[in-house]
Amino acid sequence: MTFDLVANDPQSKARAGVLTTDHGTIQTPIFMPVGTAGSVKAVHQRELKEDVQAQIILGNTYHLYLRPGLDTLRKAGGLHKFNGWDRPILTDSGGYQVYSLSNTRKIKEEGVKFRSHIDGSQHLFTPEGVMDIQRVIGADIIMAFDECTPWPCEYDYARKSLDMTHRWLKRCIQRIDETEPLYGYEQQLFPIVQGSTFKDLRVKSAEFIAEQGRAGNAIGGLSVGEPAELMYEMTEICCDILPKDKPRYLMGVGTPANILENIALGVDMFDCVLPTRNARNGMLFTTQGIINIKNKKWEQDFSPIDEELGGYASTFYSKSYVRHLFHASEYLAGMVASVHNLTFYLWLVRNAREQILAGTFREWKERMVKQLMVRL
Repeated sequence: MTFDLVANDPQSKARAGVLTTDHGTIQTPIFMPVGTAGSVKAVHQRELKEDVQAQIILGNTYHLYLRPGLDTLRKAGGLHKFNGWDRPILTDSGGYQVYSLSNTRKIKEEGVKFRSHIDGSQHLFTPEGVMDIQRVIGADIIMAFDECTPWPCEYDYARKSLDMTHRWLKRCIQRIDETEPLYGYEQQLFPIVQGSTFKDLRVKSAEFIAEQGRAGNAIGGLSVGEPAELMYEMTEICCDILPKDKPRYLMGVGTPANILENIALGVDMFDCVLPTRNARNGMLFTTQGIINIKNKKWEQDFSPIDEELGGYASTFYSKSYVRHLFHASEYLAGMVASVHNLTFYLWLVRNAREQILAGTFREWKERMVKQLMVRL
C-alpha cells in the first residue's frame, strides 16, 4: 500500500493524494460510504460504482462477526467475494460499537465482553481476536481495536482509556505482523488516535501513533457530541503531528461543512452514516443547500432533485415525485434519496480535490460551507 501526495493547498493544510491498494487506487480527499453489515443501506453495488462513484466502502467487524459470521465469510473468500464489491474495503474494528453498547459490555485489559444485540449471546473481543476477524473479513485496511470514549468525559477516565488503547494497539500490531492475509492480497493496519477533547492526551496519542510507522493513521473519538469547534481543534492537533506522507482518516465525520473544514486541516479520508441515515428520513443534501423533501413546498416542484449535481437519481427523479414516495411510504423513497446523498458526498470531495489541485481550495471552501448548509 502506498500513499503519494500530489498537491498541497497554499492557503490551508488541505492536500490531495493517491492511496494505492491491491483492489485499486483511491484519490484523496475521499468519502467512504458506510456498509455496516456488508451493504450500504438501500444502495446496489452497481449504483455505488456507476452513480455514486465510490472508490472505497466500509464494513463493520462487530456486525459482520455476528452476521453472516466468520465461517460464511471465509467460505465465500472474504467480503469482496461475498458482496461483489471489487474495490477497496476498510473495516471498523468494532471499537465504536463497544462504545455505543455501554449497557451490555465490560471493558478489561484482556478485551471487551459484550452481549449481542441480536440474541443476547455473550462474546469476547480481544485486540488479537479482532485482527483475526478482520483478516477473515478480508479488508484492505484494518482498524486497530480501541476504546472510543464518550463526551463529555472525565480527564482521568480518558487518560486511563488512552493508555489501555495504546497497550491494545501494541497487541494489534504484533498480531498483524505475525499473521498473513487469507486471500492473497495486502492488508494494512491503521492505528487510531484517541484522547477525548484533552489537548495533552491528543498530543501524547498522536505522537505514539506516529511512532508506530504504519501505512496510515486514524483519528477517533470525535463527532460523538462535542461542539464542532472542539472537533476542529483536536483534529488540527493530531494532523500537525501525524506523518505528512501517510493518509489521515477522521472517523465518523460528518456534515458537508465538517468534511470541508477538516479537509482544510489536513484530513484525507472520511466516513459517516449521516448521508444515508438522513436520506431515509427525507433530508437531501444538494449543491444549493439542504432540502426536507417531505415539506409541502416541494409537492408540485417537478424539477430534478439536483440538476447541477449530475448522476441518475439526482437528475431523473423530480422533487415532487420523491416527496410523493416518502408520503406513500414507498421503499423507493429511501433508495433514491440514499443514492442522491451519497452522489452529493462524493461530488463534494471530488470538487475539493480539484480546488486543491488548482490552489483555490480555501476561498472555495469558505463559500461552500455557507452555501451547502442553507435550509431551502
